[in-house]
Amino acid sequence: MSARSARRRAANAAFVGATALATLVALAALALILWSLVSQGFGGLSGAIFTQDQPAPGSPGGLRNAIVGSLIMCALGMVIALVVGILAGTWLSEYGGQSRYAHAVRFLNDVLLSAPSILVGLFVYELMVAPFQGFSAYAGAVALAFLATPVVVRTTEDILTLQPGALREAGMALGAGRARVIRTIVWRGARAGLVTGGLLAFARISGETAPLLFTSLGNQYLNLDPTQPMAALPTTIFQFALSAFDDWRQLAWTGALLIAGTVLTINIVGRLLAREVSHK
Repeated sequence: MSARSARRRAANAAFVGATALATLVALAALALILWSLVSQGFGGLSGAIFTQDQPAPGSPGGLRNAIVGSLIMCALGMVIALVVGILAGTWLSEYGGQSRYAHAVRFLNDVLLSAPSILVGLFVYELMVAPFQGFSAYAGAVALAFLATPVVVRTTEDILTLQPGALREAGMALGAGRARVIRTIVWRGARAGLVTGGLLAFARISGETAPLLFTSLGNQYLNLDPTQPMAALPTTIFQFALSAFDDWRQLAWTGALLIAGTVLTINIVGRLLAREVSHK
């Protein structure tokens, strides 16, 4: 018995050591990435980054056109994703249940959730760019919406499923219809979780480059017209990082630091909201 116990303790210690080592490797890789972003990009942070547009090589400038373009396309994409995703997730949770159609919708949503973003970009290119013979911010927003919607659908279904059935029964006992109960009681109770899903979806699309290369293309000037090509921070980083000019590469590092900081902040806020939901 003592030999068997010793083997079990040794196997347990080996497993714990292996998992701890894997965790350290992952944390070390993350720390190296963050250190490279901070060390290379922090020096380029200045007011010009937010007030000046993409410069010519060797000239002073910033990333205003790319930052504004990213915000516009992400905002448009999130409007589409939130409307479609919350309604679809609500149907799956409240009406679809375990029906065959609901299982098919969940399967397709999971497929879209893991689909390569470049394929989404090519699809939207054939859908909105080639027929109209022009790139546009609208096409970029639709491509981002395709990537954000599955995240919203999944989180909406999960958070609504966690809501107590007593909430629905109490609302219906007072004479409210099922749709009204969902809108006024279930959604309100799941508000923090729905916001968390939206934040995670925004973090998912904020750094996407491939779909925008096929849809919005880019623009070296500040453009507020969604029907025209529009710059985005990820595509500008891609262009500048591959250039032979030191000032452009510095701007690429600074832009990458801005995206990483934004995504990190959004994920932290999302985790805090998710913890609030779990405590409730």
